[in-house]
Amino acid sequence: MLDLHRLRIFRSVVASGSVHAAAANLGYTPSAVSQHLAALQRETGLVLLERAGRGLRPTSAGLALAAEADELLARVGAVEALVADLKAGRTGELSIAYFPSAGIVWMPALVDGLMRAFPGVRLDLRLSEEIADRPEQRPDVQLVVAGDEVPRRAGFRTEHLRDDPYVVVLAENHPLAERGEIELAELAQQRWIDNDFVQGRCRQVALDACAAVGFRPSFHVEAHDYRAALAFVAAGIGITVLPSLGADQPPPGVVRVPIVRPTPVRRIHVVMRESVVSTELGRTALELLRGSGEHA
Repeated sequence: MLDLHRLRIFRSVVASGSVHAAAANLGYTPSAVSQHLAALQRETGLVLLERAGRGLRPTSAGLALAAEADELLARVGAVEALVADLKAGRTGELSIAYFPSAGIVWMPALVDGLMRAFPGVRLDLRLSEEIADRPEQRPDVQLVVAGDEVPRRAGFRTEHLRDDPYVVVLAENHPLAERGEIELAELAQQRWIDNDFVQGRCRQVALDACAAVGFRPSFHVEAHDYRAALAFVAAGIGITVLPSLGADQPPPGVVRVPIVRPTPVRRIHVVMRESVVSTELGRTALELLRGSGEHA
């Protein structure tokens, strides 16, 4: 069984380049550091360090052990932090996944609300549009976009947050910019700017609505995200169609106009681990998300 304390000292020597530097960094005497290194080499039966001028450098075996020690010590550090949180009565960790436009509009308020209510919580934020197949890979809370189908997973609760209708964004000097609403078919001959590089579910909602009225948009420019597409619109290059949440913070020089007959709509849900829903932290997160959905 390897001694974790000696692994930490060994890792410090590798990073510092000498026994004396590691001793100064750790607050030990050089003699104590050398004794721990000698004991670790006896435990492993390996030569881990060799002389290099006035310092030390790891052997190939030492480099391999140092790399593994990094991962091991990181995990031990996480466990130690968890124990400290539990002893202090803090709330631990919550993992949250979200899609890009929710990250811009909803996540700042959600994170601020959780940090105010639970100052000791650690939040693991992830950008993800798909629900992982394996339950252990899924976050505690995930914002997802769905069409008519509702995502259901065993061990998780799904709740609808809001319907997000699509709008068309045009330059303010565009001939249609002063309209109160625009029929989707009227956009068939416009220069469209694509706004979804990964060509995901949100893009497909708009394409399905276009197909329903008999056309497929001709994309003249492919932008990687909503913000880039809005910048192209502001430059007068074309129009873009996107969910209203994605156009929540448009740049100067553009207008957003509702689309009708039909109105493309994406449905936003939150998928939460059942064991998290029953905690105070989980209930608070859900209430904050419900409030964002109502006021967005």
